Amino acid sequence: MEKDDNAVSIELSRLRDKISDIDKRIIELLEERANLVKEVGRIKRKHNLPFYSPDRETKIYKMIEAYAKEEFPIKSLKTIFREIMSASIRLEEPLTISYLGPEATFTHQAAIERFGLSLHYVPEESIEDVFMDVEHDRADFGVVPIENSIEGVVHYTLDMFIESSVKIVSEIYIDIKHNLLSKATNLQQIKAIYSHPNALGQCKNWIKKHLPNVPLFETVSTAKAAKIAEKDETAAAIASRAASEIYGLNVLASGIEDRTNNITRFLVIGKKIPSKTGNDKTSFMFSIRDKVGALYEILQPFYQNKINLTRIESRPSREKNFSYIFYVDAEAHIEDQKLRDALSRIEPLTVFLKILGSYPKDQRLSV
Repeated sequence: MEKDDNAVSIELSRLRDKISDIDKRIIELLEERANLVKEVGRIKRKHNLPFYSPDRETKIYKMIEAYAKEEFPIKSLKTIFREIMSASIRLEEPLTISYLGPEATFTHQAAIERFGLSLHYVPEESIEDVFMDVEHDRADFGVVPIENSIEGVVHYTLDMFIESSVKIVSEIYIDIKHNLLSKATNLQQIKAIYSHPNALGQCKNWIKKHLPNVPLFETVSTAKAAKIAEKDETAAAIASRAASEIYGLNVLASGIEDRTNNITRFLVIGKKIPSKTGNDKTSFMFSIRDKVGALYEILQPFYQNKINLTRIESRPSREKNFSYIFYVDAEAHIEDQKLRDALSRIEPLTVFLKILGSYPKDQRLSV
């Protein structure tokens, strides 16, 4: 028996030595990559090119999908490369990312999933503040929510694009997973539950089943609820898993939302439209004259050019009562001739037409 144990120990040591050799090679390759990244940064700085390129990021993820084998999960590879790219951007230029705060909200989570942990993040109190940060160069990029599969469109974000000069440069889809967090170690210790009204509403069936007699209290954000739970051992917060790490809370239950298909789409805003990838969206807005068949005339060129419109949203115009602005997402890039043709045909039919951005379609990289 002792002989067998000794043989196992020798075999494990041999395999671990091989793994260590591979790890050393990975570090050496990352150092080599870092030197190349610094050179890329010097060229970008010299020619005033953007340091974050969503199109380049998309190409790297496509490369991972093409070369990855079954042994190492693609999701894990994408997470690793997310952080490699984040560190690389920091080597080129330490970018600042503004987002609708506070910390540990789902917008914060979306920002980290897009940009990684190596960059500088600034939480803001309002969507308008995020737009202003980008417009006035206080931040390189901003992250704001645009729509939820259950709650619908965030109208304030749409309205900000009317006057703002910023562009949509990327989109992020996040699965909204709610968790019950507390300093307590079991459900029996919980005397109060805190969270944002949307989160409380999305978890009402779970709460009714597991904590039916515990009072609920609304907060301005899920992060605020986590802060309360941090200071009160009898309180629980419904918040993201990131909040548990930031505020030192135990995860008493995870995935407590009543509907599993709860997805929020976020937009990354910046100043320059990225190059096409072949799998892109373009967002634009327009208003039209009030006449019979006006909207039909607008939509016809897109149908004729076989352009799929994935979203059409209308909002009341601030300029005139009972007039509307339409927001549209189209599956094409502004550099595509078919989209340019459609837009040129509708422009004479509109009161105004504004391109909000062209950007790679999110492939649910984090899912």
